[in-house]
Amino acid sequence: MARPIVGITTYLEAARWGTWVREAAVSPRAYARAVEKAGGAPVLLPPLSPVSAGDYVRRLDAVVLAGGAEVDPALYGEVPADEADDGLGGPQPQRDRFETALAQAAVEADVPLLAISRGMHVLNVAQGGTLITSLREAVGHDRHETAGHVVTVSVSSRLGKAVGDRAEVTGAHRRAVRRLGTGLIAVAWAEDQIVEAVELQGHRFAVGVQWHPERGADNRLVEALVDAARP
Repeated sequence: MARPIVGITTYLEAARWGTWVREAAVSPRAYARAVEKAGGAPVLLPPLSPVSAGDYVRRLDAVVLAGGAEVDPALYGEVPADEADDGLGGPQPQRDRFETALAQAAVEADVPLLAISRGMHVLNVAQGGTLITSLREAVGHDRHETAGHVVTVSVSSRLGKAVGDRAEVTGAHRRAVRRLGTGLIAVAWAEDQIVEAVELQGHRFAVGVQWHPERGADNRLVEALVDAARP
């Protein structure tokens, strides 16, 4: 049986080849490795024109929205990133526009979607939701900025069926869901009730998590995505 084709969004970063330094579409190897290990065939998606998003989706069996720079708060009506004193660097409008369009196309086409870290924020914003731009200020502590913590998962959710009712996760973050986007429901929470994962109701498989499942030894969530992508 042919491996499902899984598109993975890429980071926009400066890259060096010898004496040349150019903006490049790059991806941490862990994403492709996790998809291949789960039985999928990974392909990398550079952030090009948003109008090409639908063409990508029509040729893919699944999509992974990867991590990276924070989504520009201007997209959900908050202080623009270049005016916010959050130390996270400037926005990447080209990537934001492309990935928002890609998420919307995948939702509309019922193509399986796994949104990781930044990707979960992209999915929420694409569905009309908003984010907490300063999580430390909102909750009064910085524990979300540490690498590992435990989350509680709804056992009836797709996520719960993949990983169980509790998960020890890896991934620091400074932002989180404020208002859920249309059709999204919360399916995992930190101990302070910050939403750590979402799912889109009525979709074949659309899961967003605030951590990085591709980094650890537990590959069950990526396996669930690839299984959903099979005919």
